[in-house]
Amino acid sequence: MVTSITDDMFTGEAIADPYSYYGKIRDEDPVYWNELYELWVITKHDDLVWMTRNHELFSSEFWARDKRPPYPAIDESDMGLYAYMREFFMDWFIQHDRPVHTDQRKVVHKWFNPKSMEMWRPMVQQVIRDMLDEADQNGKMDVMKDFATPLPLFIIAQMMGMPYQDRQFIRSMAEKLLFIGRGEADRMQPLVDGIKELQDYLAPMVDMHMDLPTDEDNLLSVLTSGGKNGVLTRDEVIADAILLLLAGHETTINLICNGTLAFMQHPEQWQLLKEDTLDSPNAVVRATEECLRYDPPVKSIQRIASEDVELGGKLLKEGDRIRWFISSANRDPDKHPEPDTFDITRWPNTHVAFGSGIHHCLGATLARLEAQEAFKSLAERYDKITLETDEFEYQPSVTFRSLKNLPVSLENAAP
Repeated sequence: MVTSITDDMFTGEAIADPYSYYGKIRDEDPVYWNELYELWVITKHDDLVWMTRNHELFSSEFWARDKRPPYPAIDESDMGLYAYMREFFMDWFIQHDRPVHTDQRKVVHKWFNPKSMEMWRPMVQQVIRDMLDEADQNGKMDVMKDFATPLPLFIIAQMMGMPYQDRQFIRSMAEKLLFIGRGEADRMQPLVDGIKELQDYLAPMVDMHMDLPTDEDNLLSVLTSGGKNGVLTRDEVIADAILLLLAGHETTINLICNGTLAFMQHPEQWQLLKEDTLDSPNAVVRATEECLRYDPPVKSIQRIASEDVELGGKLLKEGDRIRWFISSANRDPDKHPEPDTFDITRWPNTHVAFGSGIHHCLGATLARLEAQEAFKSLAERYDKITLETDEFEYQPSVTFRSLKNLPVSLENAAP
């Protein structure tokens, strides 16, 4: 039993260094009952994969099935907001089990297949060139604000047919939705504000597409086709559009930013990337996979037990809350030799940054493509990227591993 660690997953130490915090739990009690929040904390790689492959035992319908008060606690006056938030998230297709999940995911699944995603690579490359050209004029940039955030936001908004001038609004509302993984007692108000503003923004677009022929070149139109054929309700189309906007850029933001930081903290790996990228197209592929393993963009996923099940000698009872921690699973020494070493030659790389099983991240191919092109462009363009800070502040989220900023100076490679 873990006895020397606090159950509060929102302490400064747990947010800044989840690898030590959850690693200690993994080493001492990998199926751990957190008394403070009344949930099971799952930290080993093989346990996480087993749970994803036995999805019928661990329901994704958390918001529909969990009847207990939120954790951490919120202000009593905000319980109405909490109810509104629950109803909204219950409409996301990822918050359903089979067969509903399968039917709803099929609506947009083909859009995200590798062949379809590859068609977007030239645009990703051009957007990266434009952004780095602008950064070169200053000789510096904030990787989070000037590069990692606008790149995937531009691409997903372009896919969905959102007007260019609306991108900053979309990002500001998405940031409000990220309060879902935070612990402040008053977190419900900004979260619900973000939900309502995006609902109001998207509803007219959805209604317009419902009256038009389905346009396969527009992701929002493809999603709306699910409403036309009865797979999705209008509210579900709007909710899933918000999901795609959020998930379509948030994970990649963190992947690019966290990966860049890892390279800067491991200059020998940066030089290796620069050398290998010139010789092998697979080098940046492997490097991206190691970034996903070493400092993944998503820290944890929540589920709820569908029935009594034994795991690791513990009885998880029907209705119990569960969180599995990708951060810990990706550093499990039983699965990854020298797990705390950042090694871009590591292969095979069996990380679970995008989950596993039927709920494997729909946008994983897009995130990989964008990150590969980002890291490749940085390596080809710059001899040296220097960190302009030694203090790294992360968003206080149990869900996402997200830096607040990452200022660097840039030294271009010789022509």
